Amino acid sequence: MRIISGRYKGKRLIAPKKLPVRPTTDMAKEGLFNILNNRFYIDELKVIDLFSGTGNISYELASRGASDIIAVDSFGGCVQYINKTVKELNFSIKTFKSDVFKYLERTSEKANLIFADPPYNFDKGQFLKIVNLVFEKKLLLEEGLLVIEHSDQTDLSDASNFVDHRKYGGSIFSFFEHP
Repeated sequence: MRIISGRYKGKRLIAPKKLPVRPTTDMAKEGLFNILNNRFYIDELKVIDLFSGTGNISYELASRGASDIIAVDSFGGCVQYINKTVKELNFSIKTFKSDVFKYLERTSEKANLIFADPPYNFDKGQFLKIVNLVFEKKLLLEEGLLVIEHSDQTDLSDASNFVDHRKYGGSIFSFFEHP
């Protein structure tokens, strides 16, 4: 895994092999950040990174100047790795070890960008639960964006607040926003 742009452009990070993760590919990450750069000033974003895994997306955002990032993952090893990397690179990323659904039900944090990279084997109902909780709890700030990464085997285009999707290899980013 590497950071593709910003202050730490080119920095390679090696996560422990025992982590149950599937980091977003560089190609998909580049595509996503082209979209985000055209929509937001990254350094002004308040971000919630759900199912953060190795912290790949959080690091990319922090390297590009975002300083208000929350990373949520239920696996303690992932949270430990993120905390270690945050300390090493002096990033401003707060971590929470929590089941993402419980976190969404309990939090009152609002963000411009909520990124979710759940396991690709989730059933459609689990993906829709993320969308529903984000919008029911009003966790997106005005002009905010929810991005869910999933496999090309899942179609979220009929979900409420869906606006677009982009495909990069076997990964799809589905985008959701306020009507």
